[in-house]
Amino acid sequence: MSGPKILPDDAGVYQLGRKPETTSQRVRRLQVEAQMLAREQIEALETALRAAADLAREIAAGGDAYPAGVRELADRIADDLPAKAQTLELLIDRVPEPKL
Repeated sequence: MSGPKILPDDAGVYQLGRKPETTSQRVRRLQVEAQMLAREQIEALETALRAAADLAREIAAGGDAYPAGVRELADRIADDLPAKAQTLELLIDRVPEPKL
């Protein structure tokens, strides 16, 4: 008897006890996965905006180490970005979490 057969990486894995997906089921599953990924990316953007606002606040308060124009711009950014992040948070909270 020969050893176990090794399948190529691109071989599909069949789950016993589970019927194959129909095309419409597969489309729905892929749509839900895309919505979940989009939600994760929006949440990452919100986090990045809050982090950028914190950094801008540090620069604005950095005194003479930073050029005057940079400090003023950083101050405006620090004021603006938290509101943008809050808007993203409110928008994403309106949308129900996708479910498979």
